[in-house]
Amino acid sequence: MIPHVARAQGRGDVCALTFDDGPDPRATPAMLDFLAEHGIRAVFAVIGESILRPGGADILRRTVSEGHVICNHSTSFADMGRWDAERVRADMVENLRIIRSVVPGVPVPYWRAPNGSWGETADVAAALGMRPLAVVNTIRDWETQDVPLLTANLRAAMKPGELVLAHDGGGDRRGTVEAVRIVVTERLAAGWRFTLPA
Repeated sequence: MIPHVARAQGRGDVCALTFDDGPDPRATPAMLDFLAEHGIRAVFAVIGESILRPGGADILRRTVSEGHVICNHSTSFADMGRWDAERVRADMVENLRIIRSVVPGVPVPYWRAPNGSWGETADVAAALGMRPLAVVNTIRDWETQDVPLLTANLRAAMKPGELVLAHDGGGDRRGTVEAVRIVVTERLAAGWRFTLPA
């Protein structure tokens, strides 16, 4: 299997923020507002059906215009772990088409498998010029939107030199946004830097 990207750019107290399952009008604009306030760039792993929902295309345009990096996260939330390579490739190519119908020519350097179920996907992504992003340090925000719990989870998941995963779509993620605000503000005050994957 192709090795996954798991490190953030830079040394010391650095971290790369990655967000899955958007764009979503309930959470993505608020996340973008916060990141813009602090000059932070992040990776947004986008779902085709989320882009095609009302408001999704405008949010994707904003995400790209503000300098964030786009990751292919498939056309839907389907578990692709048991799909054969041709079916995987067709889905990835279709999601790239959806992304670029909104933001023509945008680089899409990364792939992340929905539900962390990789199967054949990492190798297919590599053949299409995308590197797989690791799913290691997560805040488990698909289980709860309890802000104190998510804040504790994010503090534990945010490790120097590594990627951390949260969600800006796939449901109501307003608790995630608040946890990101709290913990990133704390870490910035402590001298951390937020970069992109290495």
